[in-house]
Amino acid sequence: MLLFVYGSLRRGFHHPAYSYISQHFDFVADGKVRGVLYDMGEYPAAIPTTEDRWILGELYRLKPEADWDWAIAQLDDYEGVAPEEGEPALYKREMANVQSVNGQSTEAWIYWFNGDVTGRPLIPSGDVLQYRREKG
Repeated sequence: MLLFVYGSLRRGFHHPAYSYISQHFDFVADGKVRGVLYDMGEYPAAIPTTEDRWILGELYRLKPEADWDWAIAQLDDYEGVAPEEGEPALYKREMANVQSVNGQSTEAWIYWFNGDVTGRPLIPSGDVLQYRREKG
């Protein structure tokens, strides 16, 4: 099973959640998905689009010895997919077409933002790491 990440789960983000990814998933390639990114302060919000706009990130494959159901449940919890009763889900996990840097196209799971981005700054490059470096 493949997973595409674009925010705190990326290698260069230096977030504690990345250590989880590296234990249960193997890096496959850098890639991109069609969508736009917004700055929500503590985290980015990815919104799918049909426009020629791209979100840059990384593609991962579940390690052979890892259990997909357990591993993805941990990520779903981290991403707020199944919140407390009465609260909206922060993200939704769906399949998306990922273009890897070598030109290959594949399907992978991605976490799309499930909230309102009105008034939030757009991340024009689609690359949250670059955006944070430039923002300082």
